[in-house]
Amino acid sequence: MAVGKEIRVKIASIKNTQKITRAMEMVAASKMRKTKDRMQATRPYSQKIGQIIKHLAHANPEYKHSFLVQREIKRIGIIVISSDRGLCGGLNANLFRKTLTQLTEWEKAGIEIDVCAIGTKASGFFSNLKSNLVGQVTKIGDTPHLNDIIGIIKIMLDAYLEGRIDELHVVSNEFVNTMTQRPHIDRLLPVIAEQIEESLNSHWDYIYEPDAKEVLDHLLTRYIESIVYQGLVENNACEQAARMIAMKSASDNAGNLIKELQLIYNKARQAAITQEISEIVGGAAAV
Repeated sequence: MAVGKEIRVKIASIKNTQKITRAMEMVAASKMRKTKDRMQATRPYSQKIGQIIKHLAHANPEYKHSFLVQREIKRIGIIVISSDRGLCGGLNANLFRKTLTQLTEWEKAGIEIDVCAIGTKASGFFSNLKSNLVGQVTKIGDTPHLNDIIGIIKIMLDAYLEGRIDELHVVSNEFVNTMTQRPHIDRLLPVIAEQIEESLNSHWDYIYEPDAKEVLDHLLTRYIESIVYQGLVENNACEQAARMIAMKSASDNAGNLIKELQLIYNKARQAAITQEISEIVGGAAAV
C-alpha cells in the first residue's frame, strides 16, 4: 500500500508540527501574562505624564519650549515599533499596512519622511522599502529596558531640536484584549493641547521649581521617552497574545487536517482490503 504509507508519513509529520505549535502556544500564554502585567504597571505613569504635558500646551510659562511650538511641516519623523520575531499572525502586517497608508498621504502632500525602526521586522521592512532609515535597534527581547531605546529617541529629538524634522510620530500596536491588538499612530511632537475648562484657557499655569526652563527641558524629554517605552511594552504584550492565538489556530488546523488524512487513509485501506478479498474469491472460483 504505497498510497497508505505516504498518507501515514504525512499524518506523522503533521502530528509533530502540532506538538510544536501547542508548545509554542503555551510558551506564548506564559509570556503574555508577564508582558501584560508589565504593560499595566507602566500605563498609569505614561497616561499621567501625557496629561500634564498636554496641559502645558495651554499654559503660559515665561519659557516656551520648542516641543510646544507648532511650525510649518516639511519633514516628519516616525518611530515604528514592531516585533523581532514572526509567527504572530497579522500583527506586523497590519501595523505596516496602516503605516504605509499614512506615509502615502504625507508623500502626496510633499512631506519627506525619516524613519527609526524598533524591532527586526520593522528594520527589514523599511530597508526593503528603501525608506530613509535613520536609526534602528533590534533584538531587544521580552524584557525591554528604557536604555535599549534611548539612542533611537535621541536621534529623533536632536533632529527636531535642530529643525531637521517638524513633527514626530510613534507607530505601535495597542493591547485592547487578548483577541484584539490595534495598530495606531500617535503624534508626539509638537505636543497637542488637551481640552481643559474654558475659564482656565487664558490665565493659568503650573508653579515651577527651580524654574520653567530647567523643569520643562527634563520633563518633556521624559515624556517622549515614556510614551515610546510604553508603546514598546504594549507591542510586546500584543506580540505574545497574537502568537498564542496564531499557534492555537495552527494546532486546531493541524488537528482537522489529521482527521481528513485519517479518513482518506481508512478509505484507501478499506479499498485495498476489498480488492484483495475479490482477488482471492476470483482465484478460488477459477480453481
